[in-house]
Amino acid sequence: MEVVISIAIGVVFGSGIWLILRPRSFQVLIGLMLMSYAVNLFIFIMGRLWVNRPPLILGGGEPNPAAIGDPLPQALVLTAIVIGFATTALYLVLMIGTRGLTGTDHVDGEEPDQ
Repeated sequence: MEVVISIAIGVVFGSGIWLILRPRSFQVLIGLMLMSYAVNLFIFIMGRLWVNRPPLILGGGEPNPAAIGDPLPQALVLTAIVIGFATTALYLVLMIGTRGLTGTDHVDGEEPDQ
């Protein structure tokens, strides 16, 4: 199972890099989003996701570490999702403004000669 998840994360990250190298602004934006999704999946997998185990146990006594999930990867990924949404919105606004000023969505601001 670990090999399948590792290959999937590699494919998503590689697709993001390939899209970043494209000449259009929207493709660059989608590439950045794919790379952030791959990093979020990587953080989740490194935190060893558990099914039906709470991240925290309230109550007295010493908790058993084998019975609870690690809350740190969950908090990191939740924060990364919020920050990723904000930066995607910022990139979209910049992309729309640049398209209005230059009349093209090419990364360099001008269409290549064909």
